[in-house]
Amino acid sequence: MKQYVVDAFTDHVFSGNPAAVCVMEQWLPEETMMQITKENNLSETAFAVKENDGYRLRWFTPGGEIDLCGHATLATAFVIMKYIDAQLDHITFHTMSGDLVVKKAGDLLEMDFPAYDLQPVEISQEIIDTLGIKPQKVYMGRDLLCVVSEEEFVRNFVPDLEKIKALPGLLLHITAQGKEYDCVSRSFAPKLNVAEDPVCGSGHCHIVPYWLQALQKDTLVAYQASARGGVLYCQMNENRVVLRGKAALYAESEIYF
Repeated sequence: MKQYVVDAFTDHVFSGNPAAVCVMEQWLPEETMMQITKENNLSETAFAVKENDGYRLRWFTPGGEIDLCGHATLATAFVIMKYIDAQLDHITFHTMSGDLVVKKAGDLLEMDFPAYDLQPVEISQEIIDTLGIKPQKVYMGRDLLCVVSEEEFVRNFVPDLEKIKALPGLLLHITAQGKEYDCVSRSFAPKLNVAEDPVCGSGHCHIVPYWLQALQKDTLVAYQASARGGVLYCQMNENRVVLRGKAALYAESEIYF
């Protein structure tokens, strides 16, 4: 079975967020998909099968299946549009989070995702101890979003993964207003056996709604300040988050099992 590895939210390899992509004729047993995912040892492996007017898409982390993943969706659309059906200018993915449409937008790929409903939560001592500082604000969607005052804190933060595991939410995102970019962030997912997600699309379904409102802007250029780094071009459309980014093919290979 052919597999592609794509660096998402970047225009060159060795940056952005790598995702493995398998576009298949039919579904493999779930156990096999998990074994492939663990063997890849990337934050996500995406599996897609053509279905009706689009593709059924599922995302797996080394810790299990997940309900939404931005970078692996971008990577899958990139693979299908470039290597499988170059005539397509948009794709509808049928997913656990509903239908997700990805379309070409010049030299970018544009994704339309559901925004998470952010609820303010109490800044607990547990959160303060985990970050080492008291954040300005904390919100809960699917994940925990902590807003801090300094970009340098986000960039230099050294995570204690065991403490992060004990926090509520599936992932932890820390974010601050940026200098070169509208906002900067980092995303940690030890509950999914992923220490840090290099560029987290679903995380920006928390981050973008917050910063658009806080900055009173219509569009954002967001930077994920992981070691690899990645840029997302973002806006809202009612209760949907529009994420645009680039992708670069790192490898294609054959899986034998």
